[in-house]
Amino acid sequence: MTTPPRATAPAPGAPGTQAAPARRLRWLLRLHRPALCVWTVLVVVLAALLLWLGGPLTDASAAAWNQYDACPTTGACGYDQEAILLYKDVSLYTSLTVLTLPFLVAMWAGASLIGRELESGTARLAWTQGVSPTRWLTAKLALPAALVTVGTALAALLNRLAWTAGLGRVDTAKPWYSIETFYASGPVVVAVALAGLAAGTLLGLLLRRSLAALVGSVCATAALWAGIFMALPHLWPTVTRVSSLREGPSGSGIGVAEGLLTADGDRLGIPRYCGSSIDPSCGALFDRLDAVSFYRDYHPASHYWPLQFVASGILLAVAVLLTVLTFRVLRHRTADHRGGLA
Repeated sequence: MTTPPRATAPAPGAPGTQAAPARRLRWLLRLHRPALCVWTVLVVVLAALLLWLGGPLTDASAAAWNQYDACPTTGACGYDQEAILLYKDVSLYTSLTVLTLPFLVAMWAGASLIGRELESGTARLAWTQGVSPTRWLTAKLALPAALVTVGTALAALLNRLAWTAGLGRVDTAKPWYSIETFYASGPVVVAVALAGLAAGTLLGLLLRRSLAALVGSVCATAALWAGIFMALPHLWPTVTRVSSLREGPSGSGIGVAEGLLTADGDRLGIPRYCGSSIDPSCGALFDRLDAVSFYRDYHPASHYWPLQFVASGILLAVAVLLTVLTFRVLRHRTADHRGGLA
């Protein structure tokens, strides 16, 4: 009786061994195809609304404001009030939607991308099927990071173009330094989204529970927004504008500090209810304080891009740091490149 030949394992460099990990990685990506489709639909719908806002809706609102400005002092004339109100509402809600994108990214990363797979054991199964933990995490993050970058950047760009279209034409258009305009129309929101993706991934890996990771990701993203909101005015040197006591503090932009200047150059706070010396009682109080003028430290419109780039750089550094920390935690929590958690 002859012994049947044994099945030999393919050589390490054989095509079959190279194709198997690629198939498994594609399988990992297919697990989150619904979320990627939802993100694509969300970005497309938001982009369509912003194009409408910056085009026909801005034109209609600008025409309505022209009609309103042409009215006599009595206001007894007709103008399209609905176009003005619709522009105001759509502008506000689209900007707020752009600002919430980082929250959605972080929630998905913590709850679904990582937390649910560790909780259900899907990640452990993948690691036992020839996909190393490092490659598994790289595959999980690569495509989402690219889609988050492209989608958020597109939304921010269209939001800025829509705001620019109404600048000087629509009286209710927000100023450049408003929260909705500044933070939803530049690279800062893209950097926050990437930092939120990294934070959600790390929390999903640490907590290994989808609900806990979701809550933690929301808190982490809120902390990122709060931190950059408080730090941003101090990331670039300010401009100081001095104005008369009768004029009051002046200078349009992101305010940092304001107060009174004495004859000796000392800075004092502004007394309550005394914004100028027009009020005789305030003028007498200024005399007693030896105040000679008002000052205001602020960021003018020319500081828009320096502030955006510096803040974005800091947030991207945070995202890189969180990503590096995530991979280090993953290596410490896996027994080897094949097995599950240590």
